[in-house]
Formats: sequence, C-alpha cells, structure tokens
Amino acid sequence: MATVLPSSIATASKRPFSGRELAPAKDASAELAAFNAQLATYLSPEDIAKVGAAYLFGEAAHQGQYRISGEPYISHPLAVATHLAHWQLDVQAVIAALLHDVMEDTEITKEEIAERFGKSAAELVDGVSKLDRLEHQTYEQAQAENYRKMLLAMARDVRVILIKLADRLHNMSTLDVIRPDKRRRIARETLEIYAPIANRLGLNKLYRELQEYSFRHLYPMRYRVLEKAVKAARGNRREVVGKILTTLKKALPAAGIDAEVSGREKHLYGIYRKMLDKHLTFSQVLDIYGFRIVVKDVPTCYLTLGALHSLYKPVPGKFKDYIAIPKANGYQSLHTTLIGPYGTPVEMQVRTAEMNHVAETGVASHWLYKDDEALSELQRRTHKWLQSLLELQSASGDSAEFLEHVKVDLLSSEVYVFTPKGKIISLPRGATAVDFAYAIHTDVGNRCVACRINLELMPLRTELRNGDRVEIITAPQASPNPAWLSYVRSSRARSRIRHFLKTQQQEQAGALGERLLARALSELGTNLPAVDPAAWEKFLKENGGKTKADVLTDIGLGKRLPAVVARSLLDTRSGSVPAETVKSQGPILIRGSEGMAVQLATCCHPIPGDPIIGLIRKGRGLSVHTHDCPAIARLRHGDKQEWVDVEWEAGVERMFQVGIRVLVHNRRGVLAKLALAISDSQSNIIDVRVEEDHSTTSLVYFTLEVNHRAHLARIMRALRCIPEVIRLARLKDSIPRQ
Repeated sequence: MATVLPSSIATASKRPFSGRELAPAKDASAELAAFNAQLATYLSPEDIAKVGAAYLFGEAAHQGQYRISGEPYISHPLAVATHLAHWQLDVQAVIAALLHDVMEDTEITKEEIAERFGKSAAELVDGVSKLDRLEHQTYEQAQAENYRKMLLAMARDVRVILIKLADRLHNMSTLDVIRPDKRRRIARETLEIYAPIANRLGLNKLYRELQEYSFRHLYPMRYRVLEKAVKAARGNRREVVGKILTTLKKALPAAGIDAEVSGREKHLYGIYRKMLDKHLTFSQVLDIYGFRIVVKDVPTCYLTLGALHSLYKPVPGKFKDYIAIPKANGYQSLHTTLIGPYGTPVEMQVRTAEMNHVAETGVASHWLYKDDEALSELQRRTHKWLQSLLELQSASGDSAEFLEHVKVDLLSSEVYVFTPKGKIISLPRGATAVDFAYAIHTDVGNRCVACRINLELMPLRTELRNGDRVEIITAPQASPNPAWLSYVRSSRARSRIRHFLKTQQQEQAGALGERLLARALSELGTNLPAVDPAAWEKFLKENGGKTKADVLTDIGLGKRLPAVVARSLLDTRSGSVPAETVKSQGPILIRGSEGMAVQLATCCHPIPGDPIIGLIRKGRGLSVHTHDCPAIARLRHGDKQEWVDVEWEAGVERMFQVGIRVLVHNRRGVLAKLALAISDSQSNIIDVRVEEDHSTTSLVYFTLEVNHRAHLARIMRALRCIPEVIRLARLKDSIPRQ
C-alpha cells in the first residue's frame, strides 16, 4: 500500500489574525490514516500517489489559512475528499475535492491545476468554485447565478455536485462557530437546495444528515425540545421495540426467510415535518420507530411481506411498492405500516442488500462501472434529469427563473401515471394533464387540446392521481395557453410554456414593428426596402441594437418609437430627412388575430365596426381601444407611449367576445327565451350570470361571441322582440364572469 500523506498538517489561517490566539491544531494523523486506508481499498498505488501529490499541493496553497474554528484549513478539503473516498469515486474526483477551494481562496489558477493534475480535475474544481460576486447587484442575484453555474456544471459532470454535497456536509457539521444569522442563512439554503439535490441523486444517508443539521441550526429551540422528547419516549417504548425485534427474528427464519433485521429511530426533522404537516402533537406521532429487513433477492421481499402481514395487521392504504415502481431517484423498497404490540403503528421496510446499498449511496453506488451495459437504472434516470437541467437553462430567461424551476422540480413529491402503452411517467404531486403532455414531448405539450384520463374525456387542468392512465389529444394548429401557467406543477412544463410564449411574443412584435416602421418611413418619403444596409449597420452600432430583428421587436413592444428610428435611419443615410414626401401607407390594419403583440383592450372590448385607435405602450406592444373608451382620457397623459391610427381589416372572419346586460321581468322560461333568440342569431353564449334586481325584475349578463358590430346589433334587435325584456345595453367597461 502506497503512503499518501504526511502525518501532520501545517497550520494556517483563512483570514489575518493579528496576534489572536488560535485553538491548538487538531492532530490529523487518525484522519489521514483512515483516508489512506479507504483509498487503498479501490485505487491503485499510482493513483494513490497522485492523490498524495494533490494533498501536498493543497496544503502548500492553503499555507497560512485557518478555518474559523481554528483548525488548519487543509483539514476541510481532507474531510471532503474522505467522503468521496467512501463513495469510491475516481482519482480525478478525489483530487478535485482536495483542491476544491484553491481557485477561490488562493492565487492558484485553473490552468495550473490542469497542468499538474489534468484537465478533468481542473474542470471539476472550476465547477465547484463560486463566481465573482462583483458582477451582480445583490446577494440574491449572485447566489442564483452561483447555483445556476453549479447545476449546469453538474449536468455536464455529476461529480461536481457530489464534491459540493460533501463540502456542504462538512461545513454543516462545523457550523456552530459562525454567527447565528449566517448560520441560519446557510441552514436554510441547505434545506432548500442541497438536501433536495442529495435526495434527487438517491444519496439518502447524506440527505437525512443535511436535513438534521439544517433543522438544528435553523430552529435550535425546536430541535432541542424535540430531541429531549424523543429521548424520553425512547425509554418508554424500548419494551415495544424489543418485543417486535424478538418476534421478527423468530418468525422470519421459521418461514424459511434468511433476513437481516434492524430497528431504527426516525430522524428528528422527519418527526418535525409530520407534526407540522398533519398538525399533530409529539404524543400523537406514534411511529417514531421503523424496522428495516434486508433479504437476498426480490422474490424473498414479497415473501417477507406476506410473513409480516400474517404477524401483525397492516394499516389499509399504507402499503407502497417502490420495487415495481421505483422512485425517480432510483430508490427501491417495500413499505408497509403494521399495528404492532399495544396498538403501536410500526413502519417496515423490506429490500435486498443491493437496494439497501443504492438507498444509502445513490448515484455514487456504481461509480466504478463505466461501460453502458453496467450502468444502473438509477444512473440512467439521473442522466435524464441532468439533461433536463440543460433544457431548463435554455428555456429560462435568467438565473433566478432557472433556480425557481429547479426548486419546483426538487421539492415536489411524486405521482406515477401510465401512458396508453403502459409506460410509467413520474410527475410532481398535483401535476395535471398538461404536465403529462410536456413530460412525453415538448411538441405534444404545445399541441395538446384535450385529454382522456382512464378512458374518460377530462379537462386539461385535471389533477392526476397515482395509477391514472392518461391519453393526450393534440391538434396541428393548437398552441400553449398562458392560463396553463396557473396550474402546471412540473418545471419542464412551466419553462416550455414560458419559452413558447416569449418566442411567440417576440415574433409577433417583430412583425408589428416592421409594419409600424414601414408606415413611419412612408411618411418621410421612402420605404423599408429602400433603407441602405450601411444605414442599418451604423444605427445598430450607435443605438445598442444587436440585429435589425431586435430593433423591429423593440418597436413592436413599444420600447422604441418608429418615428425616431425612421428619422435616425434617414439621417444616417443622407445627413438630413428628405423634404419630399409621398402618400402615407395609411392606418395599421387590425385583424384581431395578431396574437400577443396586438391586444384588444379589455377596458372596452372593441369588435369590428367599432371606431378604434391604437396605443403603443413600452413593453406591451399595440393595444387597440374604441374611440369612446373611458380609459383613453387617462392614458393620454401617460409617458412613453404613442397613439397610432388603426382600422379594422375588411372581411375579418374570427369571433370576438362582447358583453351585454339585459333587464327582464321575473317570469318562468325567460332565460330559455333569451338563449334561444341568441342561438337563432348565430351567436354562441360563453358565459351567463343572473342577478336579482328587484322582486319582479332581474339583470342577466351575457358574454357572447359575435363577428362584428352589425352581428351584435342583429342579436340585440332579436332580444328586444321578447316581451319580458325591459331594456338591454352593450357592456364596454368589463365582461362579467362567474
């Protein structure tokens, strides 16, 4: 066995200490010996020598640096590397763990690490290192960008996050020495980010440890009270636990089952969450003990389950088969809750030794097997999730939005549903048919119009339950509805919908901007194709535009005024605006189907035939109002806006929503008469609401679909012919809803 490291660690400090007494350096010989012994179980002598060189290099780099606790700083990288050695990660990962802070805290560069220890180790160190916070305005922005960098580096190489998780675990175990406010902040971000990532990667033991440390530092008083209560209960329940253990160790061999049985106390954070979520007192949380039964193979797991159910009665609805349907992080086990002695509920977990190993070490459990055939199902699932992070990044606008999507993904529990062909799809709890559609494929999500759940037609917003069979119905011309964002749960669906809407808005704004600029240029005596490319190039250089398309999009969104851009282009071309003018292109024509860049104002709900006017407002595109809109007078005093002449395009065929109010006598069948008259006038009722105006009269509000103003007039004439109708009017200020 090769010797790795020196038996002592040089003392140093991570901050200047002008004469302050430090705690005596801890003798690291035991830690070094344990690290050396662990490496020798799976690395070659040559690789161990490389690790030794990395340790000496890191020790020299951190010379003169101490942790706040007073320990030489090199003790921290050594502890992180020891965690990785227990997971049996490769030599490059162990080297990167030993050097993970040198780029951030010393003058050592990435190039120097690459030259000495290889490009792979340098990339890992760079992925773990933080970004320069001076680039960002706030701490929150800097943290969001740091998380984004770390998660994207993890998507390229999962070893980055394994190093970071080991780093965080050691920092959490030594958190007592820092000030309370910083301690709480670190504990909160560990609970929100790092612990869920550990869970997602199947690192169950690490996940529980991070939760326990976070709970202890985030809520110290609650932690101490609960810890004291559990210790007191431990003595009271020792008899129950002992009796169950004895029974299991006798009954299982009698049934021909060779099993390893162990009892365990539930973690404090798990008990705390149960009390919080179910509004229980500690005395009401009875199942603080669980039992784990490890057997040789999968058939024996189910045989053991039968034996357990013959010993104690199972609690209905408390059985979960994670062997047939593993969790998204690869976890497999049978879970059942039984009524034990004295009516105490007891949780049993039954699994194979391999499943137990994966449950503890997750994605790191098969690290040494590199060929595709040896890859575990867990690693394939992890790879798929890591690829989804790259998709989220491409669809997210900024680091904060990206982090929001990742948190949604990490913090959700799961529901398992089936495709029509029987494939299992894992989704966040509370997911809808839209989430399912995007989980199948982005194109399926973008084109979905309806769904069948268990062979029945259901709304797309229907919440899915475990075991549902879901079929998505698509249409070629369909597109995502902005309202979907109010009920989708998965980060993938949310990011894909936002990306589509953002892209669609930019495309539509570009088309509108081109029409507005062409109109402005025509008023100055030229047209858009006649503008010299050199004039565009100079304009972009002087005005900070990236491309011509970006400028047109800004015009469509109201971020640039078309008249100003037109004059700038002509000034650039000839030095002056031409004196001669040609006939203007006239008003912008409105079809009512332009999309997000052209919006029909909700304050007046214009329809074809109404006199209209357009308003460009910054960041919102073109808003179309009626001439008598009550909001126009108020909007005329606003800033950064431009009024535009608009007209309805001839022959518009789409339907428009309009509201009407009808005052009627309270007589039997009057609502049916109104509906029949509307239907006979070739209109569709979108919504109806009735309010009692008086004991003898009522107000009926309708939201109708009409083609144009003349169509609405025809409907209103038909309604006036009904004897029960007293008066009616069109609603312009709002369309009533239930």
